[in-house]
Amino acid sequence: MNETSPQQLVWMITGCSTGFGRRFIPAILRKGDKVIATARKLSTIENLAGEVSEQGLDASNLKILELDLEWNTAKLEGVVDEALKVWGRVDVLVANGGIGMKSLIEEADAQKFTRQFQINMFGHIDVINAVLPSMRARRSGTIVVFGSRSSWRPELPATGLYASSKAALTAYAETLATEIAFFSIRVLIVQPSSFRTENMLTYPYHDDKRIPEYNILREKALAGAGSLHGNQPGDPVKAVELVVDVVRGEGKAKGKKFPRYLPLGSNAGQAIKEKTDMMKSVLEEWGDIIGSEVDYQTTGGTKMEYS
Repeated sequence: MNETSPQQLVWMITGCSTGFGRRFIPAILRKGDKVIATARKLSTIENLAGEVSEQGLDASNLKILELDLEWNTAKLEGVVDEALKVWGRVDVLVANGGIGMKSLIEEADAQKFTRQFQINMFGHIDVINAVLPSMRARRSGTIVVFGSRSSWRPELPATGLYASSKAALTAYAETLATEIAFFSIRVLIVQPSSFRTENMLTYPYHDDKRIPEYNILREKALAGAGSLHGNQPGDPVKAVELVVDVVRGEGKAKGKKFPRYLPLGSNAGQAIKEKTDMMKSVLEEWGDIIGSEVDYQTTGGTKMEYS
């Protein structure tokens, strides 16, 4: 086991072959921290050491491991055990790996939803659960969960599988944050909008089932994704640098309270505002009916409450 200085954080990141995950590596190393980068195929990250060395960064602070979020629980736990032995701990776990499967809801069977959820959520649950005992023992740690703007705006056709997986992951992380706060472990839910990463919009639409009545809607949805690819307004380098600052409490995050949520990109803020405005309008119009009108009626002025 190599040693770390008290000021160094040890990061472990899933999904480092492309996208946010790969861009995290130099951002973390520039802070003098150590990073354990993982990917589904080791061959996709074998050249990371050379890349960071060319940028004048210390490649000895980088370790790469193979981790496939579709592996079973025992195998994922084995990778985490190996990661914990590298520098003796993991201070920050970034649950970043994921895919964006495209499908209209009726054209997707339960198996497709299962695979989407396995990669975007269930695999991460196993990885997080494997890291948590060491964090609880030290009463210190940070879990960074990558949700999505899509959980606030799932109404876009053909995004249902992805959006529902990210919405579920967000709800899971919210409960997790409450349960592990006692151990001084923090949870940060990152919710990026459209960022110029490589593969999220290029995941192919499946050919298993095409319902003719949906042809126009499907073609329009795929055309929209195609036109957005490469033109997303978000800069992923700036995004990961901000996340690193938030975790470390410095840079742009200095002097600010550690947040539970970190929406990234102007589109994320707009989606949140639109959804909260929509819900507020429902409460304003229906508030007198959806409250007391459907509650149990009690005597003696005592109101029954249910969680």
